[in-house]
Amino acid sequence: MGWERSLRELRPLLHLLLPLCVHWIAEEMTVSVLVDVTTGALCPGESTCAEAIYINGLQQTVVGIFKMVVLPVLGQLSDEYGRKPLLLLTVSTTIVPFALLAINQSRASVYVYYVLRTISYIISQGSIFCIAVAYVADVVHESKRAAVFSWITGLFSASHVLGNVLARFLPEAYIFEVSIALLIFCPLYMYLFLVETVKPTPRIDEHSTCMYRMLKVVEVRYRSMRHAAAIVISSPTLKGISLVSFFYELGMSGITSVLLYYLKSAFGFNKNQFSEILMMVGIGSIVSQMLVLPLVNPLVGEKVILCIALLASIAYALLYGLAWASWVPYLSASFGVIYVLVKPATYAIISKASSSVDQGKAQGFIAGVQSIADLLSPLAMSPLTSWFLSTDAPFNCKGFSIICASLCMVISLCWACTLKSEISPPHDLLENAENIEAPLLSQSQ
Repeated sequence: MGWERSLRELRPLLHLLLPLCVHWIAEEMTVSVLVDVTTGALCPGESTCAEAIYINGLQQTVVGIFKMVVLPVLGQLSDEYGRKPLLLLTVSTTIVPFALLAINQSRASVYVYYVLRTISYIISQGSIFCIAVAYVADVVHESKRAAVFSWITGLFSASHVLGNVLARFLPEAYIFEVSIALLIFCPLYMYLFLVETVKPTPRIDEHSTCMYRMLKVVEVRYRSMRHAAAIVISSPTLKGISLVSFFYELGMSGITSVLLYYLKSAFGFNKNQFSEILMMVGIGSIVSQMLVLPLVNPLVGEKVILCIALLASIAYALLYGLAWASWVPYLSASFGVIYVLVKPATYAIISKASSSVDQGKAQGFIAGVQSIADLLSPLAMSPLTSWFLSTDAPFNCKGFSIICASLCMVISLCWACTLKSEISPPHDLLENAENIEAPLLSQSQ
């Protein structure tokens, strides 16, 4: 069966996926609690906290600005220096911000947490998945990557379910302590067991002066980023999927940044309701990504799956925005079972249209495009959400900002319908590549 073959392909990835799953569990178990912690510290005794919404929007904007540069650079560095050191760096950045909240949850501590978490997001948000996908491309044959990507995103959803289960039943006082212990485990496990798949590019300027080496690094980074941009721009498929990803991320990241605050204000939801909704989405996502997608993908292809998932994301946003009763958010969350397939379908399309030596560059560049959407969305979503949740709203529609965000998903769906399949990148770009590294595991198979 298709899922059994996919499971066999995951065996060489055990030492990658185990620590990543633990990392995702540790991060997810804090999501539903953070809304109560930040609201309680910044707006004590109130159900609506405009300050928290604005700070979250500011954080997302700052992260988006820096990620435009950091994400492509991390992807390029993983192609040149290896996947393992970059993964060790990115999975370690969350430990300190959560440790601070475990010690103190005062107003001042929450402000410091936002600063540290912003730095953490700049380094790790999106880059962990991006580098992990490049690692998978080193090990797994092109024809089997879509199924493996679906399993990985399914494990991501399973990790979120476990994280929300822990958040639902653990006392709030212990959530950050447990999360920190799990976060420390991840880099230690990777350091001991993860096998490198890329042979680092040899350096011939090891004895040069410090200033020369710094200038050389800037020059190499610039040339490498130009090369990554050329790879994407010259490929109709990569250029198209960049636009799809941009508009999808523009809408979805905006919704994600304000959703829990909207639910808390509109329906009085707390940690328990947040965890229930997130668990419901996660359980359905496991089935759709780990069982349904590997069976359906060979029959219809990534493009059809992507279009269906985008259509579901539109329904998801509209139902949340128009929610008229406390049960409607649960109905809306059920569409998450389908729209989560956007990610694995996107990864598969990018991977198919990229060569083995440019996986990190292509994934990183498009992740950088998504980061542009991440910085733009809160500029509109934060003030719009605060306005319609306040008593000064021009009309009674607390989810109006979410309805506006759904228009971005509509545009993304239109671009997805125009995508054309592409298997191999232009040969002239491969010949002009600055750094060519052969995956070690692929050579040994």
